[in-house]
Amino acid sequence: MTKEWRPVTVIGGGLAGCEAAWQIARRGVPVVLYEMRPGRNTPAHQTDLLGELVCSNSLGSTLVGRAPGLLKAELEMVGSLVLDCAREAAVPAGRALAVDREALAQALTAHISAEPRITLLRSEVTALPEEGLCVVASGPLTSPDLAQSLARLTGSEHLSFYDAMAPIVQADSIDMEIAFRASRYDDGEGGDYINCPMSRDEYEAFVEALVSARRAPQREFERGDPHFFEACLPIEVLAARGKDALAYGPLRPVGLVDPRTGRRPYAVVQLRQDNLAGSLYNLVGFQTSLAWDEQRRVLSLIPGLQKAQWVRLGQMHRNTFIDSPRLLSRDLSFQGRSELFFAGQLIGTEGYVGSTASGLVAGINAARRAQGRDTLVWPEQTMLGALLRYVTTPQPGRFQPIKANLGLLPSLEIRARSKRQRGEAQAERALQAMRQYVSSSGVLEDVGGVA
Repeated sequence: MTKEWRPVTVIGGGLAGCEAAWQIARRGVPVVLYEMRPGRNTPAHQTDLLGELVCSNSLGSTLVGRAPGLLKAELEMVGSLVLDCAREAAVPAGRALAVDREALAQALTAHISAEPRITLLRSEVTALPEEGLCVVASGPLTSPDLAQSLARLTGSEHLSFYDAMAPIVQADSIDMEIAFRASRYDDGEGGDYINCPMSRDEYEAFVEALVSARRAPQREFERGDPHFFEACLPIEVLAARGKDALAYGPLRPVGLVDPRTGRRPYAVVQLRQDNLAGSLYNLVGFQTSLAWDEQRRVLSLIPGLQKAQWVRLGQMHRNTFIDSPRLLSRDLSFQGRSELFFAGQLIGTEGYVGSTASGLVAGINAARRAQGRDTLVWPEQTMLGALLRYVTTPQPGRFQPIKANLGLLPSLEIRARSKRQRGEAQAERALQAMRQYVSSSGVLEDVGGVA
């Protein structure tokens, strides 16, 4: 006879919410998943699909010696739905995992909709439930009513930062007489990126136009002093820091040779495939808040994009997050209310994989609490444990959302000779710790069949 566990409410159908709901359901616990779209949309989303990506289509490096690749490897050991769907929707991106956005969202929606233990409700949640198990993964674009409910719970106004989306161009409108295909340090036999090379004069003219361009006016809900997330700055904000800030940042030309000259360009704008058909490309690192007419003018200065046809221009939007180090326990439950869990960008785990990771942990722990079992806290030697330790440990100064990075991991006992060797050694230690923890914690022993 199958035991009936208490259902868990999950608020939000983004990556974190989908992952949390899946992890709960696969442990035999029923889930009610709320997603407010399409009844109420956000300033950034375009469809009603679950798990729709907004800012980029890349889930970061696949190399385990780098933080995103290490975190993905750890999540795969536990069985992440989001990563399974991302592999199915992958598009060429060198040593990164990039996806066709729509294909990923369709796959997630299909899996969630087909799972009998998950009830998907297309309805806005305007207030936090006063009792019962709940995972809040409403995301950085939490609706105003729910944000007010969060503010009442936390006892202070919710914090916010500004994020921005990169433009997307039609591939057949790129001038391939100027642009060229290559990945950094490849063998010259093609490549996963389209590169638009710049001479010094072209680069300086572009930077001058960029920093003087008119920005889009803020919407009413975004009024106030902008607080940008440091790891995802609008391109014009970064350019204003110095004339070579872009040349040493997202426009760095290392590992690339312009086939027209046989030399490395002064700077290069890289475009990454955005869909499986290869008909759309996004500008890597080009999040922007410029007015749309200014974007068309400034971006036309990029060699190879003079006649580009833009499918989507950049857009800035306000993101909301809570002061997690002050509010959450290591298992991602709310301090003083153990049945309420938080996950996703709302808690400051920035980036698609980081958001997925916190959703996975919140889901597993919510299911275990429903079953009357102890919740889990991952070892700090793992990338997963280190990331969640950071967002749940009080720290001096203003709390900033963070992406997974190797600097979060404990120091090595031995000195590595290079940055790459240090990363590889940290990854080896992390994966060993993860294997041991998966085996000893029984995290996979309670997993049942799912559709």
